[in-house]
Amino acid sequence: MGIKAIVVDTAGTTTDLSFIRDTLFPYSAKAIAEFLVENKSNVLIDNCICDVKDIALEPDASLERVIDILQLWITEDRKATPLKTLQGLIWKQGYDRGEFTGHIFPDFIAEIEHIKQQKIRIYSFSSGSVEAQKLLFSHSDGGDLTPHFDGHFDTRTGHKLFKQAYSNIINTISLAPKQVLFISDVVEELKAAEEAGMRTLQMVRSQDQPTGSHTQITSFAELTFS
Repeated sequence: MGIKAIVVDTAGTTTDLSFIRDTLFPYSAKAIAEFLVENKSNVLIDNCICDVKDIALEPDASLERVIDILQLWITEDRKATPLKTLQGLIWKQGYDRGEFTGHIFPDFIAEIEHIKQQKIRIYSFSSGSVEAQKLLFSHSDGGDLTPHFDGHFDTRTGHKLFKQAYSNIINTISLAPKQVLFISDVVEELKAAEEAGMRTLQMVRSQDQPTGSHTQITSFAELTFS
């Protein structure tokens, strides 16, 4: 059964983790207080604030306390949906102002069109919000890559370390599990995808990267679809 769709991880697979760690995270940490104060009356922002309070079990938390919680979560890289939603909105501000562009590995930029020419669908799956993924790929070093994508998935689909998230993706895109290839640098994610029946490849971009039993590639140029 041939590959009909590829699901790619973002950090460490299509984009350098250092871009997220050294550019995006510090930008959101610096901007989040002012952003919340200026936009707290926005319904989406207010819902995120309420969700933070619920997750932190602090229903009466002040806005200042919510900001403190979010700052801590950014430091911890907490996979919390309200944080990821807010970060996506803040990063949009940075992209729109031209303060940075989205780093994408050159081999992915070079191969994405070739993948589409094979009539293979491309999706991304990240702990970052769908909105953040679209921003990354639309403001990339290689220009707007979003026309090549068929969809994006985030934590609303499920936790990346759990089988159910990948089962949900399979159901959403309406393909048999073995028709879907998941590519990630993280062994635990690959294991969860494999448990859901997907095919897997580990992207290994550094010598000190933890590896497992999954077939490995070091570049998207190594992909074959025979």
